[in-house]
Amino acid sequence: MKKFALAGNPNSGKTTLFNYLTGSTAHVGNWPGVTVDKKEGVYKKCPEPVNIIDLPGIYSLSPYTPEEIISRNYILDEKPDCVINIVDATNLERNLYLTTQLMEIDVPVVIALNMIDAVEKAGDAIDAEKLEKKTGLPVVKISALKGTGLDELMKRAYAASLKPRKAFTVLEGSSLIHLIGDCRIALEGQKVDNALFHAVKLVELDELEVKAHPDAARTVEEFKKTFKDDVFGNDFEAVVADGRYKYISANYSSALRRGSAKSKDKLTKSDRADRVLTHKVWGIPIFLVILFAVFHLTISENFLFIGAALPEGWVSLEGTAFEGVFGAGGINSPGVILFNLLDLATSSISDAVAGAMEAGNVAQWAQGLVVDGMLGGLFAILSFLPQILLLFLFFSILEDSGYMARVAFILDRIFRKFGLTGRAFMPMIMGFGCSVPAMINTRTLSDENERIATIRVIPFFSCGAKLPILTAIAGGIVMQFGIGNADLITYGMYVLGITVAIVTVILMRSTTMRGEVPPFIMELPAYHAPQFRNLMLHLWDKVKHFVKKAFTIILASTIVIWFISHFSWGWQYLSDEEINSSILAGLGQLVQPLFTPLGFGSQLGSWGWVFVVAAITGLIAKENVIATFGTLAACITSGFVADEALGGVDSVVQMIAATGITVPALIAFIAFNMTTIPCFAAVATAKAELPGKKSFNMTLVFWIVTSYLVAATVYTVGSWWWTVFIWLALWAAVITLIVLYNKGKLKFTVPAFLKGKK
Repeated sequence: MKKFALAGNPNSGKTTLFNYLTGSTAHVGNWPGVTVDKKEGVYKKCPEPVNIIDLPGIYSLSPYTPEEIISRNYILDEKPDCVINIVDATNLERNLYLTTQLMEIDVPVVIALNMIDAVEKAGDAIDAEKLEKKTGLPVVKISALKGTGLDELMKRAYAASLKPRKAFTVLEGSSLIHLIGDCRIALEGQKVDNALFHAVKLVELDELEVKAHPDAARTVEEFKKTFKDDVFGNDFEAVVADGRYKYISANYSSALRRGSAKSKDKLTKSDRADRVLTHKVWGIPIFLVILFAVFHLTISENFLFIGAALPEGWVSLEGTAFEGVFGAGGINSPGVILFNLLDLATSSISDAVAGAMEAGNVAQWAQGLVVDGMLGGLFAILSFLPQILLLFLFFSILEDSGYMARVAFILDRIFRKFGLTGRAFMPMIMGFGCSVPAMINTRTLSDENERIATIRVIPFFSCGAKLPILTAIAGGIVMQFGIGNADLITYGMYVLGITVAIVTVILMRSTTMRGEVPPFIMELPAYHAPQFRNLMLHLWDKVKHFVKKAFTIILASTIVIWFISHFSWGWQYLSDEEINSSILAGLGQLVQPLFTPLGFGSQLGSWGWVFVVAAITGLIAKENVIATFGTLAACITSGFVADEALGGVDSVVQMIAATGITVPALIAFIAFNMTTIPCFAAVATAKAELPGKKSFNMTLVFWIVTSYLVAATVYTVGSWWWTVFIWLALWAAVITLIVLYNKGKLKFTVPAFLKGKK
């Protein structure tokens, strides 16, 4: 099967093109020897199937970032049959810089002029035939967003892959061309593949090339002593870069024809929108309002807060099978309606299975295992799938539309003085979707300390897997105590997570993770409506991932939980009423005192250990927290009928009734699960991305300590308001010590293991 690689700058539309070409065939793996996500898929419309590889977004093939090294090594070592170079046609000159480097590799290259619709809408035009003649490469106009020109692109890419291409360079007029030629001859004598590319990089004194060819590097160093450029001195890398841009400007730029001066000076819709959305005063409040709207649409049971204006029982459908599905005191949000419909379906299935097993005189323990252990836990978490998908959909829309890039720009403007850049906030914001790709995205950060600090706080931006914890417990608080509003509670917890992330990363950057703040240069993509097809592909991937996890990790966890909650240490089977004598209860009771300052420890009743057990199982997968409640709920009969199929919120209500846990303790439980060690997948990713074992171990300690302190603060302040002054005094003391230390008035030695170094 032929292999085509997609290479292009960040925000050039590369991923959109990949999704359109591969559709449902796309899958995620790891690069060989590197625990970094690699996306692959199959395009089936060529004469033979073509494997499409989506390389990380890069600006060049120089080894400045891990993405550039991955892309470079893949093209050089794996030798794809063709490289499709996605060029953002709205920024032609800058994007063609990477093209000039790809030209120097002996691999077929096709230029895909993406976003051509945006170019034409602006009144400009690109002469593709002229650019093709100038570059000597096939050039195809496309719009990955609208799906236009893609068949022609793949047709020409396939044709290009059938014949070899000889590399050439745009540096023929450079003052370094003779040195490049000498290096090329030397490398060809050593039978080095892609000798021209390696020769250019060697002249730049690229660190990878210097290490691979030390003898040739010494020749370059000797030549460097005799060379002097009028502008760049003997900085060969700058001379080469200048040569590329001069060639692009002189030979390729003429393919772009600008429209009238009037249209050029006219503000675009994106510019007008940015005047409001990136306003230095209103930018952050607008972001918080948008964030609240997302949660309101997802989890509110009083949509648009119009419940008080509706006649009593107007939408409750009392007495029918759909009672409460669409609303009770108000109209449910779309997310809650979908949740209720799925919960109704899963409850019906669970009841039907329980009835069939009872009618068949199946053993009581087998009924408990299937209905309570398997279906109870599985359905408790599956009911939240619609809300998780809806939340993911909204965040995908915000990201694909270009708004999230603006959020990073706004935050950079505010937090730069604290040692943070907007580039660090990009992966943090990605954490709302999933911590794994967010941590991988930190590879774009050039400062190692900033990267370590960012990885540590990414889990505080709660992903979709934590949504069931928030919504179930928030719903339980409203149902059991009759106070608050579920979407306001959930929104408040998300804001708490963001606040904890910002505070802790500022503390790290002010103490153990101090470093230079690099300039933040990011191209803000134009606003555009996300493509429906791509959004649906994103959601389908999320569904597959969630269902796979539900029927593997979560199902296995609920079965194990059921078994150890129904057997004693002597391996005697226990009934539901005897669960407090089980292995699980014993383990929970053993560590329960540790969580007393958090509100769900020894102060709770005989069932208090269930909260501790749920939090621990959540370390495997955060969905396990509510799945654990669902499995154990049938064993707790206070106010409920045993073996009744319970949803996530109902199981939390039952836990509250059985344990006597307070509202501050429940909020502290949410805070602990939001900020503690994330799921195993995120932990494994952090281990792969962090620079050393000490750094990883310290990160685990950081997560544990932070979650404990945050939850303890929430519980104590919520229970005894006056303790807020104690916490403020402690924080004031910490901040004073940091300020004195940074001013040099206080000296102490930071232990090596706290620095997170190798």
